[in-house]
Amino acid sequence: MKEVVILGGGYGGMNTLHGLLDNLPEDVHITVIDRNPYHSLKTEFYTIAAGTESDRHARVDFPTHEQVDYVFDEIVKIDPEQEEIIVKGGVENIPYDYLLIGLGCEDNYHGIEGAREFTESVQTFSKSRSAGFSINNLGAYGKITVVGAGLSGIEVASEVRESRPDLNIRLLDRGDTVLKAFDSKIQEYVEKWFKDNQVEVIHGANVEYVEKDGVCNNGVCYLNDVTVWTAGVRPNYLVRELPFEKDDQEKIIINDFYQVPSHQNVYVVGDCASSEYSPSAQLAGQQGEKVAEVLLAVLHGRVPERPGSVKLKGALGSLGKNDGFGNMLQKPMTGVLPRLAKSGVLWLSKRH
Repeated sequence: MKEVVILGGGYGGMNTLHGLLDNLPEDVHITVIDRNPYHSLKTEFYTIAAGTESDRHARVDFPTHEQVDYVFDEIVKIDPEQEEIIVKGGVENIPYDYLLIGLGCEDNYHGIEGAREFTESVQTFSKSRSAGFSINNLGAYGKITVVGAGLSGIEVASEVRESRPDLNIRLLDRGDTVLKAFDSKIQEYVEKWFKDNQVEVIHGANVEYVEKDGVCNNGVCYLNDVTVWTAGVRPNYLVRELPFEKDDQEKIIINDFYQVPSHQNVYVVGDCASSEYSPSAQLAGQQGEKVAEVLLAVLHGRVPERPGSVKLKGALGSLGKNDGFGNMLQKPMTGVLPRLAKSGVLWLSKRH
C-alpha cells in the first residue's frame, strides 16, 4: 500500500485531495493531518474577528472516502530523512511514501517588541475567534488599531466598522497608500470609503513597539484597547525548520512539478512554496489541482506531464457586506459588483 500524507486541510491540501479522489488507485491510502476537524475558509476569517458571521460560515466538512483517514492534531516535526510525520498526541509517527506540504503561513512580527504578545491575529481559526472576542467584548467607543493595510487589514477594519459603528478604528499603513498591490483607482476608492466611514488611516507608519494598551508609531504612542496585526506573513515554522533550499522569504524552492528537487516525493504548495505570485487562496488552490495531476500520474506508474502555468483570475476584497473592490477581467472594479463576485466565489468554494 502506498501512503500519501497531506499536511494541512487548507485550499492547496483540499484541492489536491479532491483531485486525487477523482481517480485514486486501489493500492493508495491517504492521511490528512490538520489541527481542525474541518476545512477552514481562511479568506473569511475577518468576519469571525468582526463578529459578523458565525464559525460555521467559514468552515466546510472534509470529504469522506474509504481510502482516506484524518488525524486532527498538532504537527511537531516533519522528518524527510525517516519519511515520517511526528504529531503531538498519542498517535504513532505517521510514515509516508509521498508527502504534500500545505501548512500555510503565520504572522511575521518583524522582530517588533510586544507584537506577538499584545496583538490579535486572523491567521488561524482560533486566533480569529480570540480577536472576535476581544473586539466584540469592548464597551462603547473602544479603540482598535489595525496594523497593516494590505487585503487582510482592509477587510478587518471595514468589517469591524460595519459591525460596530461606535468603535474608534485606526489603520496603520507603512506605505503612502493602502493596498499597495492594487490599481490606483482601487486605492483611491478604499481611501475614500475609510474617510467617509470615519476610519483613521495613518500612512508612513513605523511601529516601534506594542504594549498591552497601546501602539507606539514614529515616536507617538496611541492608547488602544485592541490591536490586530496584519503586517505581513511568513511560512509556517515547521517549514522554516526543514533542511530544504529556500528563497529570501523562507519559502521552499520547488521544481516545475511542485516537488522539492532533493526529495522528489515531497510536494509543496501555497504559502510554503516559492513563487513569483503573492500568497493567496486562489494560488494555493490552483497549485493543489496541479499537484493532484502530477501525483496521480506517479501513483499510476506513468511519467507525469509538466503542469501548465498558473493562471490567476484576479483578486477580490470586501468593504463590509455591500461594497468591495477587485481586479475583474483584468480591470480594476469597485462597488457592489466585485462584492457580489466575492460572495459567488465563496459559494462555489463551499459547493466544491
